[in-house]
Amino acid sequence: MSEHAALKYLLAYPPAVVRQAQSLFDAGELPAWLRRKYPDGHDVQTDKALYQFVAALKQRHLKNAPLPAKVLYDNQQHPLKGTLGTNTMISRVQGGRLKSKSEIRVASLFRELPLPFLQMIAAHELAHLKEREHDKAFYQLCRHMLPDYHQLEFDLRLWLNCRERGLL
Repeated sequence: MSEHAALKYLLAYPPAVVRQAQSLFDAGELPAWLRRKYPDGHDVQTDKALYQFVAALKQRHLKNAPLPAKVLYDNQQHPLKGTLGTNTMISRVQGGRLKSKSEIRVASLFRELPLPFLQMIAAHELAHLKEREHDKAFYQLCRHMLPDYHQLEFDLRLWLNCRERGLL
């Protein structure tokens, strides 16, 4: 099995990193390592709880950013479709005025994942309130909210590879 076929969520990472992850995966050690590193789930199970969770993170780190109008779990968001979350602006005309509201949708699978992964996707989507593009400023903002953002994103990709094969 080639590296890219086995760990498809790591395609953009350097070959040396992929080889190291691949060797853990091939040895059957990756799922146990991930369970030890991320043993606990979370109780953010409803859309209301998710809204409060995201609002608290926003208030702690992005005081000047507008609060999203909606934050909810979405069954349409899925890694196979290339998306784990979205942040969209919805504009409507109300009484001759144009009103814009942001809406954050998070893949429903985050209900089952460890809390640090939910924190990572929430920080990612909140960063889009200030930075639309995935550029240096965007990732600096993600790291402002979660200093270990990049490690969490990488570990989430490892988790998704294992989960997809029924190993987690």
